[in-house]
Amino acid sequence: MVTDSLWLPRSTCDTFCLPSSDTVPRVNPIRVVARVVAAAAVIVAAAATLPVFPLLKPAGRARAVRFFARGALAAFGVRHELSGRLPRRGALIVANHVSWLDVLVLLAHAPARLLAKREVRSWPIIGPLAAATGTVFIDRIRPRALPGTVAGVTAALRAGGVVIVFPEATTWCGRTGGRFRPAMFQAAVDAGAPVVPVTLRFGLAGGTPTTVAAFIGEDTLLASLRRVVVARGLHITVRAHPALHPAPGASRRALARAAQAVVQDLSTMVE
Repeated sequence: MVTDSLWLPRSTCDTFCLPSSDTVPRVNPIRVVARVVAAAAVIVAAAATLPVFPLLKPAGRARAVRFFARGALAAFGVRHELSGRLPRRGALIVANHVSWLDVLVLLAHAPARLLAKREVRSWPIIGPLAAATGTVFIDRIRPRALPGTVAGVTAALRAGGVVIVFPEATTWCGRTGGRFRPAMFQAAVDAGAPVVPVTLRFGLAGGTPTTVAAFIGEDTLLASLRRVVVARGLHITVRAHPALHPAPGASRRALARAAQAVVQDLSTMVE
């Protein structure tokens, strides 16, 4: 991992990790247009629900988020499946980070809140939706804000919530991964909540591993979206591993290392 600063890690992956366009099966232009229209419809529908989100009970918000996440994945033509069991209450989910699709596929299977960078709050549509669904925002350029963020995640866990964290703190292509940063594992220790390691694996038809969905380096969101929209047979497997149960006073660094070993040892490495 390359680090621009203590708080802004940068992976060694870049656009050279992405597959050439002639190696990825493509759908026909009509299907591409259909996917774009369907994705736009999901976004508009999600935006239209914003005024009523605060009025929904937690279970209702979770169902709505799951509905829109699954709708977006279907619109993009992305198939997905869950292996193992994701927690329904009081747990910290930690996963490897490859793409913007990671968020959608996890929310499609788990009633959870996200930990996201502060900048997401200002994004059109996505920011208000994230805030409405209880996202915990982290300010990566203000180290002094970290204890407050950890406290917020701790409170969410103690209240029975499930929180999703990507402890690599940036995206990697799937061939390799980054070090799990330990800060948010302290929230699980303080709350006495289990940590559930999750491996996300991306493949094409037939199970061939792929980096086509990766969002890395100098890549733009538009370019990443384009690759996903035109790809045929993109498939994501969400593998939930047995939970880690930290003892009172456990080391957050040791917990982070243990979770990283589980997630990255079983990740599909693209050859």
